Amino acid sequence: MNILKLKHHLTDPLYRNSLFLMTSTAVLTGLGFFFWMVVARYYSEYEVGVSAAIISVINLLAIISSLGLGSAITRFLPKAENPVGMINSSFIICGIFALVVTGIFLAGIDVFSKEINFIVDHIIFLLAFVVFTVCRPITILLGAIFVAKRRAEFTLVKNSIFAALKIPLPILLVMSLHAFGIVGSWGIAASIALVVSLFIFLPRIQRDYKPTLKINWDIMKLMWKYSAGSYLARIFFSAPALILPIIIVNNIGPEHNAYFYVAWTISSLLFEISHATARSLFAEGSHFEERLAPDVRRSFKFIAMLLIPAMILVVLLGKWLLLLFGESYSDNALKLLWILAFSSPFIAVNSIYTSILRVQYRIKELIALRASVAITVLVASALITPYVGITGTGYVWTGIQALVSVYAGLLIRVRYRAMKAANKSFTNRLDED
Repeated sequence: MNILKLKHHLTDPLYRNSLFLMTSTAVLTGLGFFFWMVVARYYSEYEVGVSAAIISVINLLAIISSLGLGSAITRFLPKAENPVGMINSSFIICGIFALVVTGIFLAGIDVFSKEINFIVDHIIFLLAFVVFTVCRPITILLGAIFVAKRRAEFTLVKNSIFAALKIPLPILLVMSLHAFGIVGSWGIAASIALVVSLFIFLPRIQRDYKPTLKINWDIMKLMWKYSAGSYLARIFFSAPALILPIIIVNNIGPEHNAYFYVAWTISSLLFEISHATARSLFAEGSHFEERLAPDVRRSFKFIAMLLIPAMILVVLLGKWLLLLFGESYSDNALKLLWILAFSSPFIAVNSIYTSILRVQYRIKELIALRASVAITVLVASALITPYVGITGTGYVWTGIQALVSVYAGLLIRVRYRAMKAANKSFTNRLDED
């Protein structure tokens, strides 16, 4: 019976995509441990903190440059009449916008963070930063394409290439690039994974795909009507994870950011259980909205099955996990790790609710919800970190997620009944036919 249930999980698109996405994150985090362990051995805590801030900036600029098109691709690519045109147009638009956004950031880098302004003083660092930032939003879009096509296994392979390649590079680059060696290792590995995905994986899942420089404006107008709202929602969703390192570097120094970044990286494995399931739920809802109610119920069961034991492991083994990076990381980041781990059940509720909103085109509510979380977390953290350090950021994050989950949980119950009624009506019509 258990074998039959396992076989069902591996063939059901909702579970299959979720499992591949979660395994992908597990690979990223697991090999990421080795990457940061190598980094901790060869680089100072100051260099780790500065590099973590630069990587966060690259990811933030990539999210801004993606224009929310990842959500639009997940929503519309499954039924698109011209999928190749949709894919290529999205790549070109995001690449151009990334150049513009990167230029603006570099022009005002002294305003955003003086700790990382050495980038503009070295031509190699500057060019590498631009290339990495332009490549990153295209990588984001590729992930959305793989999910939309129900082929999330390619996300796993792409991330495995990235995670494995970046491990030895910090040792090779430490003498020549110093602090930027960490960023260079991360960016070179990500760029290689992107090239492999673009020219090998993508043609396998999208028939007749060939990269072109042609933009189909009719397709972009259709996508933008949906992605405009999703764009803001994605920025607000990503803002805490990507801006908090910059706040910490500016307020209390790069060393504290190194501790924060490692604790957040470990906690992200717990968060991804919910996020991956929610992304898969969104993809399934885009294919079959009438099945949303039972899929929501199955998603919660699936998350609980994985999240509860994972939380217990992180809490019990957190000290030893942090010791792998060094004694100072265990001394300074353990309490934060525990606090962040306890936020993961609240994130599960919030993630499922946001997927329901996305499937049902309730984008304004989605934006308002994510904006309230992001603004509150960032403002409160900026105010309290100079006094209570990174632990205060953890309390703020967990408290806000808990409050939002109460609101989301109540509305899920209300909308679940409506979705269940709609599903019953759809089933009755099928029986009549």
